[in-house]
Amino acid sequence: MKAEDIKNLNIAIVGAGYGGAAAAKALSLLGADVTVYEQASQMREVGAGIGLRPATMHRFRQWGIFDTIAKVSSPSDYFEILTATGDPIMKDTWPEFGEQTQTHLIHRGDFIEALLSVLPEGMVHLGHKLETIEDKGGRSVLTFTNGKTVEADLVVGADGIKSVVREQLFSNKGPVFSGEHAYRAVISADDAHGMVVDDNLRMYMGRGTKVYLLPLRHRNQMSFDITALCPDSTWAPAITKDDLVATVEGFDERIVNIARGLDMDTVNIRAVYDIDPVDTWHRDSVVLMGDAAHSMLHHQGQGANSAIEDAGALADALAEAGSVKEALALFQATRKPVTDELQRISRQGWTVDEVNDVFPGQKPTSQKPATVNAPAQSKA
Repeated sequence: MKAEDIKNLNIAIVGAGYGGAAAAKALSLLGADVTVYEQASQMREVGAGIGLRPATMHRFRQWGIFDTIAKVSSPSDYFEILTATGDPIMKDTWPEFGEQTQTHLIHRGDFIEALLSVLPEGMVHLGHKLETIEDKGGRSVLTFTNGKTVEADLVVGADGIKSVVREQLFSNKGPVFSGEHAYRAVISADDAHGMVVDDNLRMYMGRGTKVYLLPLRHRNQMSFDITALCPDSTWAPAITKDDLVATVEGFDERIVNIARGLDMDTVNIRAVYDIDPVDTWHRDSVVLMGDAAHSMLHHQGQGANSAIEDAGALADALAEAGSVKEALALFQATRKPVTDELQRISRQGWTVDEVNDVFPGQKPTSQKPATVNAPAQSKA
């Protein structure tokens, strides 16, 4: 679209999470009039640490916010998978993207705070829970539970796995339970029993349980995440310390000791859900992105990364296409094949037989000639 046409666009983004905040930054850089509506009365990300892949960091550099993210994160060179008792299974560098080779490990709270800090003051409106959305072709009407009504040329549904936009306009199929729980805590590096040795992510797995150790050395902390099989589909189940420790029985004794030492009041406990692929993400003036479009299990660590990539691809499509409608079709054509595959692979989880899918499109280092150090370029 021509620059003057984009500047005349009134864009409403529903949701101020990673995807919504990133889309707000990318679209506002095009010159569009962007407003973000978030249901929460204050922004607070619970959970633990995540890894921002090289392709994601490339987007941040493109948007001029790389340093803002980098200063609250730690760069990681590789990822390692081990058995429950610490025997190595595989070790690989992160998929390169351009000059970016490192994944940046960051606390979820720091990440959303950094993203929101680069948006113009007044762009994000808190306390706006979407009640209804009506697509009128060239424009859409949003009604919020606080009584406010908004019209926009383009609505971006970035409202997460329980998306109201998706449910009302695209698919009424609900989230799908994975048969797993995730227990996440951030602990001091001093309480990590010597397991924080560098800035690289490690996963221990055995008997259907996966333990992720994600160092946050810039905070002198570590993100300690357990994913365990459990039939209880309650969104926020009640788990005792004994239950949690039992999931890591037989693991490296240091992991067991970390679990024993956890303050359960600090542990985020969630049943793990995703959604089935959504056939269509867009209408004339509405589009889904992020978890609203393709919520995926966390086994690939690609939920937040995919949302950032969506934001960049949506901005690219608006700049390239001749109209909003054409841009939304281009956006879906660009991103949906990628996220469909990530959803599929994430549902596999990781077993010893599946580690070759750890980075789709990249041959594992273990299968490369010893003289080859750089991984194949991948946008996934």
